[in-house]
Amino acid sequence: MNEMLAKHTVSDSFTIRETLVALNGLSGDAMTLFAVDEAGRLTGSVTDGDIRRALIAGHSTDDLTRDIAFRRYTSLAADASPRERYATVAEARRRKINLLPVLSADGVLTDIVDLRKIKAAIPVDAVLMAGGRGERLRPLTLQTPKPLLEVGGKPIIDYNVESLLRHGVRRVYVTVNYLKEQIIRHFDDPKWEGRVVCIEEPRRLGTMGSVALIDDLASEQVIVMNSDLLTNIDFERLWRHHVDAEAALTIATVPYTVSVPFAILRTDGDRVTGLEEKPTFNHFANAGVYISERRALEGIAKGEYLDAPDFVESLIAGGQKVSHFAIEGTWIDIGSPDDFRYANEIMRTIEF
Repeated sequence: MNEMLAKHTVSDSFTIRETLVALNGLSGDAMTLFAVDEAGRLTGSVTDGDIRRALIAGHSTDDLTRDIAFRRYTSLAADASPRERYATVAEARRRKINLLPVLSADGVLTDIVDLRKIKAAIPVDAVLMAGGRGERLRPLTLQTPKPLLEVGGKPIIDYNVESLLRHGVRRVYVTVNYLKEQIIRHFDDPKWEGRVVCIEEPRRLGTMGSVALIDDLASEQVIVMNSDLLTNIDFERLWRHHVDAEAALTIATVPYTVSVPFAILRTDGDRVTGLEEKPTFNHFANAGVYISERRALEGIAKGEYLDAPDFVESLIAGGQKVSHFAIEGTWIDIGSPDDFRYANEIMRTIEF
């Protein structure tokens, strides 16, 4: 039995007094217990409020917990499809439920989802690119791979993995190459609970080429992103935008403004047709975060070098839709020592 189940499960044959003692032991935690029968089947949920109402109605503290458990609980099926999981979690969060029981087909309590720790349960796989050499950051990256450089006291890649897990991504793949042993050791830590899998590149294959090494992508959509970004992008909004757009690929973008300090001529041949004084041009820049249909990624040949721009161009040339999604919030590409210093400064003022 995992820790959550051990802390939040009681026998439905407990007396109300025994269940009160168990609830009291949860002080500072989510004050909800799940009552199960001798076969582990969920009988109902129990809170302080349930017990208070039962006592007011005339129950004794010597009565059994099964008699007062709340039976109209919300639960998640253990075999729910990714879309069903997303919908159930979204509804539970809307109803401000903290703990969501997971039940097998025969009603056995198999897990508890702590909704205080996740923002959503988007039905995607995720791939983080962590194989680059980080040459512009040398000498910082001579002995340490760029994704493991610490910003605000934490490796850069950890911010991205934690954000993906908070959005309910159940499996994160990390492709590694340069100084790969360090990254593999980093994710061997039990705190990641096997939710992060490192994929070794035999050689540099480019952003999208390395995705072809992963044989067990299961979700219809896959997030692919650089591991050395600092961003608080809302992955749920990105996923919803992508699905609503019915796109093969969606590129997350950041605004990029170019101000020209001169007057720019409008011309027709050698004839000047107008003049614009110190114009400003607004563009969307690629943020290094993508969400792709799995079927689009399956067209990449295994072992073939393929960078993201070439992949995007091939989709467009093939008549497939590529959309974009503007990031609202923080986005920092740590490409130089100055960027690294700036990132450490800004992390004192923002929350990820």
